[in-house]
Amino acid sequence: MLETHLLHGNVLGIDPLSISWRRCMDINDRSLRDIVVGLGGKANGYTRQTGFDITAASEVMAIAAVASDLQDLRARLGAITVGSTYEGEPVTAEQLQAAGSMAVLLKETIKPNLVQTLEGQPAFVHCGPFANIAHGNNSVVADRVALKLADYVITESGFGSDMGMEKFFDIVCRLGNLRPDAVVLVATVKALKHHAGDPDGGMDAIETGAANMTRHLGIIREFGLNAVVAVNAFPGDTTEEVELVKRIALEHGAYAAEVNNGFLRGGEGGAALAEAVVAAADEPSKFDFIYPLDAPIEQKIEAIAKRVYGADGISLMPAARAKITAFDKAGLSSLPICMAKTHLSLSHDPKLANAPTGFTVGVRDLRAYTGAGWIVALCGDMQTMPGLGKHPAAFDVDIDERGETVGLF
Repeated sequence: MLETHLLHGNVLGIDPLSISWRRCMDINDRSLRDIVVGLGGKANGYTRQTGFDITAASEVMAIAAVASDLQDLRARLGAITVGSTYEGEPVTAEQLQAAGSMAVLLKETIKPNLVQTLEGQPAFVHCGPFANIAHGNNSVVADRVALKLADYVITESGFGSDMGMEKFFDIVCRLGNLRPDAVVLVATVKALKHHAGDPDGGMDAIETGAANMTRHLGIIREFGLNAVVAVNAFPGDTTEEVELVKRIALEHGAYAAEVNNGFLRGGEGGAALAEAVVAAADEPSKFDFIYPLDAPIEQKIEAIAKRVYGADGISLMPAARAKITAFDKAGLSSLPICMAKTHLSLSHDPKLANAPTGFTVGVRDLRAYTGAGWIVALCGDMQTMPGLGKHPAAFDVDIDERGETVGLF
């Protein structure tokens, strides 16, 4: 609809070079990150530079996840900024008359998907924003329905406490008026050994890699909440290794640490963990946000970098500084921040494993999600359109001699 508007008179006076709305698809394709469209003459549109985002990074996905009802969904879609006029005034999806049809397309999508576990328990699986490039949490509607129906609700936020958890607290809890009671921090013997740089190591590797777990416990304390460490046990783990992880967790401030044997024993294997989580949730807590909304944009980014990631500070590239000035003028400085950074490190650099110190978080650009209601900070080399790795999962997928699909799991 945006391209059509430009072709048929451009009544709104949109500056084609200002268009910030990108195309979207649900496939990794690095060649589409930065492209030129409209080649071949006027009938094919206005020639300009643009690109694609993966679906999980789209503002539409974000809006579907935070909208409280159909009318809120419709209003948020209409508030999406797609570009600006030649005079610098923002242009929205509402002005393009696109919001109504977008809302109709999402009319059923906003309803949570009810699924059941192998043992028959109900669960909601709804929306899919990645926590490294988006806000990393399921829908507010699903959370609210669950809270209405259950005594205790566990919602999963993507990756770690530095990623999905921080965004759940500082963004989703603000928008959805939610207040958490406790946090479940998942750890594994294998993960801690990897953080030590010694995947096949023994107890010493766990001791070294546990610095990552203790840093996450510190992040949880920054928000004023109790943490229960769930040690996911696997067949190759020894009893001594699992007990060591539990001991370190308790020594570094965890409210409780329990083994989760759900991989082998299903729900029964997680019963002790569930009881510990209930006990932690029933304890008094002092939940608070990392930053106030009325703080300047740069200060909010710096608060996340220092208090959550453990950075010494931040470094804003010229493009990011220019956006801060523009957002301040547009009255957007009170929006929360959604950090797009690697999930492979507590820092913005995927090469810095375990519990890095002495680093500065580089922010190369900012995007205003005026419909969803936050500002995305692009950190380091983080891309909103991923590319396939050296060994993509597609290598392992095939059809066997019986015509059956193999390699999907």
